[in-house]
Amino acid sequence: MQRYMIGQQATLELVAGNIVVQQVDAIVNAANTTLQPGGGVSGAIHRAAGPELAAACAAIGGCATGEACITPGYRLAAQYVIHAVGPRYTGRERDATLLCAAYRASLQLAADHGLTTIAFPSISTGIFGYPLDAAARLALATIAEALARPTSLTLVRMVLWDAETQRAYEYAAGKAGFATAAA
Repeated sequence: MQRYMIGQQATLELVAGNIVVQQVDAIVNAANTTLQPGGGVSGAIHRAAGPELAAACAAIGGCATGEACITPGYRLAAQYVIHAVGPRYTGRERDATLLCAAYRASLQLAADHGLTTIAFPSISTGIFGYPLDAAARLALATIAEALARPTSLTLVRMVLWDAETQRAYEYAAGKAGFATAAA
């Protein structure tokens, strides 16, 4: 695990692991626009949360790319699930705008609900095909920007599924000059 201080009181953690077992206020689901269970992160979260999560998502009806919505966590350790819809990668400049917007919307929802801890996966880098290095840079820059302003959040954890993803995020954090935090 790597820990970095962001702003005056927030910590960013980069950890290897499974997002569904994170003991934080909210975990972020890399959702599709229908909010229906998919493969990868979304499927794992829906399976762990139970059928109530799919019912809550169906009641919402959908979420636009670059936006986020919130539901209870049901059977998860996390109290909430924030469903963030990242873009399917097309190679256009708008992809970056939408990816940053999905992270920004998630962080804003967490702050609006007074949450202090949140865990993210690497949004859009699975079946949506976003290049990992670019996604890591954008995610960390957006998180750092949000944590530099007053917020209820004190911990943002990036839960990285495999060694390749973890290396990309650690490299991006190093290039951004993040200050390592004491354990």
